[in-house]
Amino acid sequence: MQTNSTLTSDRTYDILRSEYQPLDAIFAPKTIAVIGATDRDRSVGRTVLWNLISHPFGGTVFPVNPNRSSVLGIKTYPNIAAVPEPIDLAIVITPAATVPGIIGECAEVGVKGAIVLSAGFKETGADGAKLEQQVLEQLHHSKTRLIGPNCLGVMNPHTGLNATFANSMAFPGKVGFISQSGALCTAILDWSFRENVGFSAFISIGSMLDVGWGDLIYYLGDDPHTESIVIYMESIGDARSFLSAAREVALTKPIIVIKAGRTEAAAKAAASHTGALAGSDAVFDAALRRCGVLRVNSISELFDMAEVLAKQPRPQGRRLTVITNAGGPGVLATDALITGGGELAELSAATHAALDQILPANGNHHNPIDLLGDADPTRYAQALEITAKDPNSDGLLVILTPQAMTNPTQTAHLLKPYAKIGKPILASWMGDTDIEAGAEILNQASIPTFPFPDTAARVFNYMWRYSYNLRGLYETPVLTENQDVANERVIVETIIQKARIAGRTLLTEVESKQVLAAYGIPTVETKVATSTNEAVRLADKIGYPVVLKVFSETITHKTDVDGVHLNLHDAEAVRQAYAAIATSVKEKVGESHFTGVTVQPMIDLKNSYELILGSSIDPQFGPVLLFGTGGQLVEIFQDRALGLPPLNTTLARRMMEQTRIYKALQGVRGRKAVDLEALEQLLVHFSQLVVEQRWIKEIDINPLLVQAITQNSFIALDARIVLHDLDVKEADLPKPAIRPYPTQYVSSWTMKNGMEITIRPIRPEDEPLMIQFHKTLSEESVYFRYFHLIKLSQRIAHERLTRLCFIDYDQEMALVADYHNPQTGQHELLAIARLSKIHGTQGAEFAMLVSDNFQCQGLGTELLKRLLQVGRSEHLNYISAEILADNSGMQRVCEKLGFRLDPTPDPSVIKAEVNF
Repeated sequence: MQTNSTLTSDRTYDILRSEYQPLDAIFAPKTIAVIGATDRDRSVGRTVLWNLISHPFGGTVFPVNPNRSSVLGIKTYPNIAAVPEPIDLAIVITPAATVPGIIGECAEVGVKGAIVLSAGFKETGADGAKLEQQVLEQLHHSKTRLIGPNCLGVMNPHTGLNATFANSMAFPGKVGFISQSGALCTAILDWSFRENVGFSAFISIGSMLDVGWGDLIYYLGDDPHTESIVIYMESIGDARSFLSAAREVALTKPIIVIKAGRTEAAAKAAASHTGALAGSDAVFDAALRRCGVLRVNSISELFDMAEVLAKQPRPQGRRLTVITNAGGPGVLATDALITGGGELAELSAATHAALDQILPANGNHHNPIDLLGDADPTRYAQALEITAKDPNSDGLLVILTPQAMTNPTQTAHLLKPYAKIGKPILASWMGDTDIEAGAEILNQASIPTFPFPDTAARVFNYMWRYSYNLRGLYETPVLTENQDVANERVIVETIIQKARIAGRTLLTEVESKQVLAAYGIPTVETKVATSTNEAVRLADKIGYPVVLKVFSETITHKTDVDGVHLNLHDAEAVRQAYAAIATSVKEKVGESHFTGVTVQPMIDLKNSYELILGSSIDPQFGPVLLFGTGGQLVEIFQDRALGLPPLNTTLARRMMEQTRIYKALQGVRGRKAVDLEALEQLLVHFSQLVVEQRWIKEIDINPLLVQAITQNSFIALDARIVLHDLDVKEADLPKPAIRPYPTQYVSSWTMKNGMEITIRPIRPEDEPLMIQFHKTLSEESVYFRYFHLIKLSQRIAHERLTRLCFIDYDQEMALVADYHNPQTGQHELLAIARLSKIHGTQGAEFAMLVSDNFQCQGLGTELLKRLLQVGRSEHLNYISAEILADNSGMQRVCEKLGFRLDPTPDPSVIKAEVNF
């Protein structure tokens, strides 16, 4: 009982683009109305109309202007309703105040797409923002999609569509370009003509009132003409939509972003270490890493990387081999490489021996390899062939400076065969006219060539970082320890509500540690004393030495009021410390802020590391996690990494790897390594806390003490939790930018044969179970699912299964039937059912596979029933699937659950669809 989903099968999706892509009305229209067309010289209305008719796009243009009978010799119409044909695309070039009404008219006559070039909206203030809301109200009652307002327009160079007021048409090419700045679009267009850069799409997105980053990334991701996507961004807009689309598309097409505002002062939360450290631009970097998008710093790098990633494979690591015929350029390349985080490859003994056979004795046979100034083309080719085979090298850079004995053109000819060696190869042909022919030969052979070696080295650094980020999406995480936190959640929610009822937004240290402990984060024993005698009694019980800290419901940082006294060895020291803390608090902030002290054991910091683990709210991305070096000098060291929740073990390790303290945690100067796997688990549990407890605004665990692996000890010495303001409503609490695991779809079920199973959404950690599941499938089941046979080795390929398991729950929902086998103690997957949203629509397609051993047990019916429930919960309009005509079992299940079965142009395929 299997069914096929077009989106997740190997069948060609491009065949169905016209049915599933509403944005085709904007990028591939057959009829266009230009509302505001005019023949007034140098006007936007005239320029747009002229661009459309002078670059034939294969369709018809209808000018709309109530005050003219014709424009540029073409008959005009008084309004959109008067146009005699259905309109795919309306281009609006009228004053801002008229736009809401015009969009309403377009919606009434069924216009599918609109581009609003007009300015005068939210960029002008409150009145303009009201106009935008009026436009949105019109769109909400229609199926019209809108780009803009305040934009340059769009071009589709492959069809000849120029729906802009730019002076020229872009060259056709393979780069999809999206920009928030219309002015930058015109500058990029001029630059592209000089550099001979072509585009698959050239898009000015404007204010993103409707169509946003996510819509366009999905569209270009499906576009066969687009091989890479480059973006100029000023604001993120809908962060969750951007991250969902970028993560999916970046796996197959590079996405490179340049964002304005890198140096803008970060918003700071004065009361929080985490808030002070987590600036918005750094959060943006973390978000891009999470979805596999590459960020660059300049326009030239933007297009350099689009070219390089389209031409050359991604490096496996950061180790570069440099081959040069001059020492100076090799040194420049090395400096740029090391400064940017790359490494020079340590060449193997075999490579050195082979180089000794071909290189002059006085050349440098170590990396960077100096071929000397008299290097001829053959020496270059031999050196490249030898070093390309070295397993210690992840990429190669060949530098040539024109000298008397050098032949740049012939050298390029001999290097052409190495363009596809499985590792990235870059070239720097330095000079002017003498090297032009050679550089062109290399570029045509897909070997990117740069005028300066340091530029090439920086490009390599971008390449390995991009590869590193993508690998984080492919690596299979380890399943975290089973932790039933249902009861603990109740405890935490009770603590939080108790504080809110009392009018507090700051949890006490004791409450904060109780919250952490509920999520499996160890905390130091902490007792509260409200008198000197009680403090002494608790210290005697805990055992000396002890620590006394101020206990307060209002004080944020204890050290600011001298509220921490360490290493107290006897009762007298405790008495003195209690009195000193009470006096200091009363003098600095007032007596009402002192409610006692906490008494804790003094932890030996020898052979330990102080870390910080925290969370704060970013206005664009919601909750953000922080990990790094902790202690009192946390702001001074600034050694931290940011990440977006939720985490799994792979993503937790990625955060750790970005810090300088990570190297020490692996063991340094005689210290043993800490238990990094346990630390991963701790970070995962912390992210779970942040995602589930949405009333929490900020958390600081500083320090989180980490001791050597022999003691396997992690302990939170201090903790601070701040809640959202009391006037915030639950519906307005910030949401994670990445949708967390949807626990609401987890429940148990009993099959006809009495087996108890759990039906739950798939997890990234399920890849090993998916491998075993595919081994249980017959050829018939595989054929019914994919419409053709696929070898087992292909079905269980790591890259494929990772994409199926590590899904975006906003875009896909895959439910698995999980059986815990009591005989083996292992989990087994018995079935999987997947619901995949169709880009640009409110529909989805479903697919299903049931293990042959467990068919005819009602499992397929139950899974499809649950997918229908998911569809309703996710506000879908319809769910469909394509089913082989021979697959009568699946057809019966669909009919039983209300699907309509219809024939398709292919007599071997039936289409099933249900509407909500």
